[in-house]
Amino acid sequence: MISKKAKYALKALKVLAEQFGKGPVLISYIAEKERIPKKFLEAILLDLRNNGVLQSQKGKGGGYLLRIPPSEVSFSKVLRIIDGPIAPALCVSMFFYGRCEDCKDEETCSLRTVLEKWRDANLAVLDQTTLSDLLQQGTGEHLLAVES
Repeated sequence: MISKKAKYALKALKVLAEQFGKGPVLISYIAEKERIPKKFLEAILLDLRNNGVLQSQKGKGGGYLLRIPPSEVSFSKVLRIIDGPIAPALCVSMFFYGRCEDCKDEETCSLRTVLEKWRDANLAVLDQTTLSDLLQQGTGEHLLAVES
């Protein structure tokens, strides 16, 4: 399950994708439109800016805008920025690898094989899904459904 923070990030990015090429968007507009607490949204947008997805403009007419086209912002990129590893365990993570403390031998670990398949199945969707896909899906709400 993705975190509420990641869900909010994707919803905010959808708004920014809709406005791509039209100039900066105010945080207050995004917060109101997507019903995201403004302070929480500020932290999310800052993370996305610091990781090269967004840029910000200060002053009158300022706000946030996508630094790269919506078609180049994959769900996997956003989830890694916001939530960290996508893999179900660090030993199968592509970008956050870590050895499991309780594992005697990774090469013969049968659980690791299943976890790699799990990771690959998720990545098959997340790597290929971009912000452009959200725009083509209408509201995109079915893609962002998260159990509470």
